[in-house]
Amino acid sequence: MHASLALLLELGIALAGLSMLGSAARWAGIPVIPLYLLAGLVLGGGGFTTAHAAGGFVRTGASIGVVLLLLTLGLEFSTEEFLVSAHRHLPSAAVDLVANAVPGAVAGLVLGLDAAGVVALAGVTWVSSSGIVSRLLADLRQLGNRETPAVLSVLVIEDFAMAVYLPLLAVLGSGGTWWQALIGVTVAVTAVAVAFAGSRRWGHHVNRWLVHPDPEQLMLRVLGATLVVAALAEMVNVSAAVGALLIGLTLTGESAARARAVLSPLRDLFAAAFFLSIGLTVRPAELVAAMPVATVLATAGVATKILTGWYAAARDGSGTRGRLRAGAALIARGEFSVVVVGTVAADESALASTVVAYVLVLAIAGPLLARYLPAWADRRGSTERHDRQVARSRRANGLGGAPRSGGGSSWHYVESREG
Repeated sequence: MHASLALLLELGIALAGLSMLGSAARWAGIPVIPLYLLAGLVLGGGGFTTAHAAGGFVRTGASIGVVLLLLTLGLEFSTEEFLVSAHRHLPSAAVDLVANAVPGAVAGLVLGLDAAGVVALAGVTWVSSSGIVSRLLADLRQLGNRETPAVLSVLVIEDFAMAVYLPLLAVLGSGGTWWQALIGVTVAVTAVAVAFAGSRRWGHHVNRWLVHPDPEQLMLRVLGATLVVAALAEMVNVSAAVGALLIGLTLTGESAARARAVLSPLRDLFAAAFFLSIGLTVRPAELVAAMPVATVLATAGVATKILTGWYAAARDGSGTRGRLRAGAALIARGEFSVVVVGTVAADESALASTVVAYVLVLAIAGPLLARYLPAWADRRGSTERHDRQVARSRRANGLGGAPRSGGGSSWHYVESREG
């Protein structure tokens, strides 16, 4: 009874606090994700207070939150749309792998890590957070943008690549043999191929079974099927996000719209638990020594993800601002990085602290850069275009010189005498 009382009290206070943070973020015009992460940092071990009873619920809710975020993202597209986009963006995935995994591998070698540590750190710097990115796209109202299919394709190809990466990493971490890795990779890749083939061939039958006129039945069927498929995906070392996405892609048209309507409140609740849980894993005292290395890696991670998004969005014909939006959306790292460091590098406390600091920096900086970087670049581009237009106008009127910024919105001109 006392444990239940503590759970209800802590959870109620946490939810009320998150509501206040959400209102503050909306008032300030910033994404709410960084505030949720900082709240988890405060409530976690070593913070100002500790939520003992609510911690278990938050960690369980975090797993459901990632699944629901990817499910609702999949509801925005059809299987055919996704497959066409994913095929077109295989070169983007290659750029993503080289640009983002190589810095992590190099850093691992410089830090003197063993083979498993080097591969783990390469994965940490490579894979974006599907949960954070999907929530960010919804919060910034970018789901209908031209560059969004490119972002989704990069994310999901990363998740599919985990079917190869995770078995290899597990074998390296445990000292297993090459044939064990080969078996794991074969099973995972076969499962993904069968799932997609089944989704294309029998998806309409699944759609008919999932859809029900009663909202409660619709919610229970879609959520239940999604959790089962996500669990099966995890069993074969594929990200649960892939399984959730498959269910979302299966539902189309009015069915997808109804599913979004009934699942959105659940998604928002468990997504808050997901962001809170990332902060709960961090012990602030352990971040101080790791922050210099993490900051260098994070700076490189920002640049390489912007490069990835720029290239991917350019393949879809997006303009400069759309390319920046795509790159900034991909910056955040999160749940996958925490899983890697928790399973493979558990004995490497220095590596674990570096990865957690790296994830925290990018999970906070990513949403903020996604909110402000494209707008800043757009304003800068407008200013430069204005400068060129004024310069052309002055030359056409026989005046020399060019405009220069004098601060604020005022303009001063450097004039020259006519001979």
